[in-house]
Amino acid sequence: MKNRLIFGFALLGALVMTSCASDDTADINITDNSVVNNTTTNPGGGNNGGQTIFLSGTYTTDLDLDANNTYKVNGSLIMASGTTLRIPAGMTIEALAGGADVYVAISQGARIEAIGTVDNPIVFTSDASAPEAGDWGGLILLGKAPINSVSGNATSTSEIASLPYGGTQANDNSGILRYVRVQYSGGSADGQSENNGISFYGVGNGTTVEYVQVFEGKDDGIEFFGGTVNVSYASVINAQDDSIDWTEGYTGTITDAYVKHGADHDKGIEADGFNTDIGNNSNPIYFSSPTVNNLTIIGLGSATSSEAIRLRAGTRAMFNNVSLQGYAEGFDLDGNDTDSPTGAGVTSGETQVTDILFTDITLKVKNDTGVSFTDADLISGDGNGTGTDYATWGAGWTVGN
Repeated sequence: MKNRLIFGFALLGALVMTSCASDDTADINITDNSVVNNTTTNPGGGNNGGQTIFLSGTYTTDLDLDANNTYKVNGSLIMASGTTLRIPAGMTIEALAGGADVYVAISQGARIEAIGTVDNPIVFTSDASAPEAGDWGGLILLGKAPINSVSGNATSTSEIASLPYGGTQANDNSGILRYVRVQYSGGSADGQSENNGISFYGVGNGTTVEYVQVFEGKDDGIEFFGGTVNVSYASVINAQDDSIDWTEGYTGTITDAYVKHGADHDKGIEADGFNTDIGNNSNPIYFSSPTVNNLTIIGLGSATSSEAIRLRAGTRAMFNNVSLQGYAEGFDLDGNDTDSPTGAGVTSGETQVTDILFTDITLKVKNDTGVSFTDADLISGDGNGTGTDYATWGAGWTVGN
């Protein structure tokens, strides 16, 4: 998921949005759905015989979901700037199994308050009787935090929905995700425009994200397009592309992450310092440089799974307490000694791995960066890693374990 259009975004009276030329999703008609539409009575639905309510369109006032009702997303649900989507604990929101054009997007300046509990998580899932990965789009948050695909206060445009993201507000607040599970996401618009389970576009570190799971996604599980958001207790199981992905100058912290691959999968982590389809347009130039603490990635065995972690396009990263199991390669570093200086991050000490356990890994480190370094330059504490304690924090609210 790399293609973007970049442009300065303006508000001219009413909110106007257009689909980007490279995005084959349907044009979004901006309507005021402040009063929920398409409501039908469902005596058997909801917790107390409430209504089934279909959600789509752009909301220009707050949307508070009622635990007595049943909700289905049957198109693009977009929360406009200044609004808040509130979802009570224990609610399951079904999405029409209609592919890429069915998604929930929290625009720049909007907020989501999805606050579940360990016993009553919030679930976004497909409405299909036999759900499959890719049935619907996913959950999209867009903020005003820095991205390196643009310079200054300019914005880029999301691949799905063509919504603006990026800016200069590192502490931007897009709301709260707590005990939230996203299932059967990743609907594809075309070969290059695909939804992730949860997409963070320029999301700031004023946003709270903890205890989130993506299960059975067609594309990436969790992807960061720049921004500074911190994520704690993240589970990605059976993502068919990369489980965790970052690009466009992401600089947040990921603490306690668990990745487990199914039969169809790509990397456990695929990390780019910048979007290679656009270029690094920041001034001064900077690269993605997150910190990852307490990480477990489980593959299908060294004979069948390729790379656990791929670092490329100049990304930097600090890894602390890692467990990798069942891959041909533990770390694959790609780049060069000019515009994609991934290896230079190792020699400068900006990319380091401290305390790691390799289990059924054929090659611990593969260096394709054009910069010479040894395994010891990258790794210290080989054999000391324990990974994340998923059995404890993942109990009760996650699935597919």
